[in-house]
Amino acid sequence: MTHGSRTFPHRHLLGLEGLSAASLTQVLDLAETFLELSERPIKKVPTLRGRTVINLFLEASTRTRTSFEIAAKRLSADAVNISGSGSSTSKGESLLDTARNLAAMRPDVVVLRHHASGAAELVARHIDAAIVNAGDGTHEHPTQGLLDASTIRHHKGRIDGLEVAIVGDIEHSRVARSNLHGLTTLGARLRLCAPFTMLPHGIAAVAGERHSQVSVHHRLESALEGADVVMMLRIQRERMGDGPARFPSNREYARQFGLSPRTLAYAKADAIVMHPGPINRGVELDPTVADGGRSVILEQVTRGVAIRMAILYLLGAGSGSAED
Repeated sequence: MTHGSRTFPHRHLLGLEGLSAASLTQVLDLAETFLELSERPIKKVPTLRGRTVINLFLEASTRTRTSFEIAAKRLSADAVNISGSGSSTSKGESLLDTARNLAAMRPDVVVLRHHASGAAELVARHIDAAIVNAGDGTHEHPTQGLLDASTIRHHKGRIDGLEVAIVGDIEHSRVARSNLHGLTTLGARLRLCAPFTMLPHGIAAVAGERHSQVSVHHRLESALEGADVVMMLRIQRERMGDGPARFPSNREYARQFGLSPRTLAYAKADAIVMHPGPINRGVELDPTVADGGRSVILEQVTRGVAIRMAILYLLGAGSGSAED
């Protein structure tokens, strides 16, 4: 491999905020190499033979957990999978105690999904293994951001200068935050579109120093006008608690913020349609759009395996620096 771990200046992957364009591009380039591997009859290389990857998923997941497991196995690592119901956290053990006990078994990489923002950073401060954040609360989902960037770059040939519309429950979306940091670092301009009730307070502060590359829209048509990429997000009811409803009904939400053939026509004729999954069909996405010729949703899943192989390789193959 030409992109060895010795040249990757990070010990962990906790988020895309603060990562340089060079580091992001290094992961994207390496993932292209691993993508070719997935097309071979034997989809396996001995790169991480003898290494151990623990997938600690304390929140529900299908795509992310499965792709991390496949990624580890394709690199010949030993993959151990632990769910919330199968862990001692279900008996009241704290996350930190669970992590310390797992660390005592000397894994090389721990992939963590957790419902609390900051969980991955907390664990990274207390154990020696490399930590990959597979989604922490509403904070970040960095490998999703990377696979989205990979998909966009493949279809558009670049990211710099593109207009990317992200539509839906921005407030509760760790995917939106990772894409905000990753895509703006790579030069894209983002349009965040949501009802007033689904936008985080102080979006400029969330965007940080690149806030000039981010605009906020409350009408779907204005967000989509001339967009190169349309990324739809689901409504995350599980994070909304028991407070007042954020919108009148699914039908009303679909009418105002759902992507249909009519509203997609506002975007560029070659705009691609993305979604991190799971999709609420008929709410944020009309089925004809989700399954249509401009949808790259399944390709996102395919590229997710390659991106996670790249991250496991860069963090697990040897000697990154102590920086995270």
